[in-house]
Formats: sequence, structure tokens, C-alpha cells
Amino acid sequence: MTLLRNIPPLEIESRSFSIIENEFFQRTELEKASIDPLEFAIIRRVIHATGDFSFAKTMIFNEDAARIGIEAMREGSDIFIDVGMGASGINRTILGSFGGQVICPITEPGITERARELGKTRTETALRSIADRQPGIIAVGNAPTALIAAMELIDEGHLKPALVIGVPVGFVNAEESKDLLGTKEYPFITNKGRKGGSPVAVAIINALLKLSQE
Repeated sequence: MTLLRNIPPLEIESRSFSIIENEFFQRTELEKASIDPLEFAIIRRVIHATGDFSFAKTMIFNEDAARIGIEAMREGSDIFIDVGMGASGINRTILGSFGGQVICPITEPGITERARELGKTRTETALRSIADRQPGIIAVGNAPTALIAAMELIDEGHLKPALVIGVPVGFVNAEESKDLLGTKEYPFITNKGRKGGSPVAVAIINALLKLSQE
């Protein structure tokens, strides 16, 4: 017989985090104490968003990426995210308290037509359209083409974000684009393999926002 827990809504997140921490070693064979506290907070929220403990072993943070992301949030950086589903999940209240905004131009007028003319995806076209706005954080959870375009624009000097969050999901160039991001020297957060998606990108962003308040 299945027994459901009667938990007040405001306690669900904290109870979930407690369960994740209690099961963390059993599920991952990793000691929490061996992981940087900022990185663990991000990994924990990703596990919470996905129900998947495997992210504990596949997420990659290059040196100081979490700290740099927190500083960028506190400085009021704008966040580009590739798709509307991701944009809707970002905690705009916290972001706005620092002066930042969410940038997600994929549905703006002209993007679809411009993408068709160029033979590009809408997400890539949307990203290239906002280079002059210089978002402080680039987050890609859905489209490898957007992550590839972001890296090209950074290499060309057209974009200079404080942090790149690249966790696209899929079977065509998702894993490869993340492998390429892993070779970069600028701050990034990514993961190995085909898993990822907008929920992962949003979880990383919201974890950084929560940490920025502490």
C-alpha cells in the first residue's frame, strides 16, 4: 500500500533537500564533504529538479565558476536563456532585486523569419540578435546550436559574459557542444553526456540566485 506524506507546501523544498542529502552517498558514493559547498548547493538543486543523482558525477565547474556566477548575480547581470520554458522558471523576484533581467528573444518579432533566411535555428539566431546587450550570464538548456553560437561569439570577442551555463539535452551535438565548452578557459558550468535540458539550466540559475542572497 502506498502511503502519501502530508507535508505543508512551504516545507516541500527543504524536506526534498534533506532527503537528497541523506541519500547522497548511497546514491553517488561521493562524500558531500569532498565537494565545494557552492558547487554542492548547485548540484543539489539540479538533483531536486530532475530526480537524477547521476548529475552529481557528471556536472563540471571550472575554477571559481560558482563564485563568479554569484558575483555576477549580485552585480545585477542580465541572463540570456535560450527558450521560453527556461525563462518562465527563473526566479525573477530575486534577479530583479539585484537589478537583473531575463533575456529570451526567441519569440520576438522577426526572429523566425531571420532564422529561415539564414538557415539557422531560432535559438542561435536569437542569441546572435542580443550580442550588443552583453548579458552577464549565458544559459543554454535546450539547443546545442545556441551553445555553439555563444562560444563562437565569445571567441570572436562579440560576447563577454561572466559565466556560461551550457547544459543542452539531446542526441545531435548536445554532448559534443558540452565537451567543447569544457575546453574553454572562461568560467563555465556544464555536464557530461546527453542529459541536460531547460530544467537543469534553470536549477543552476536559481541555485546561484539563492546563494547570492546568503
